[in-house]
Amino acid sequence: AIELKIANAVKSDEELEQNTHINATSENGIVLLTGEASTGVLRDRTLAKVRDIAGIRRVVNEIRVAEPSSIGDRAHDTWLTTKVKTRLLGTENLDSSRIKVVTENDAVFLMGIVSRKEAGLATHAATAVSGVTRVVKLFEYLD
Repeated sequence: AIELKIANAVKSDEELEQNTHINATSENGIVLLTGEASTGVLRDRTLAKVRDIAGIRRVVNEIRVAEPSSIGDRAHDTWLTTKVKTRLLGTENLDSSRIKVVTENDAVFLMGIVSRKEAGLATHAATAVSGVTRVVKLFEYLD
């Protein structure tokens, strides 16, 4: 529901709709914002709209000030996400179904509620994927 509210908030502002490419991923009240805004003002306006939404405990802002990415860039990020998810699926002692993987501009963001051991396994697996330039852990820990 939070992700849908964020999408609607961005779409309700014509200037944001036309000059940004925003992805919102939510896990247990933590929201990861990725994508691009053509200016810092538009990035800040997006953040302000998101912070007004009920149920959000924390916002992680990874919106870059840049022109919205191309379809080719987005397809490449999707491909990297698939590679990371496949690697997680094959990682022993890891329930990959509890981990969300988001890729933006070759950076991989990992979210979920896991043990510290699982976080380490997931991070190591994601780091080993060719093409990944950065891995950011946004986990909440069970232990």
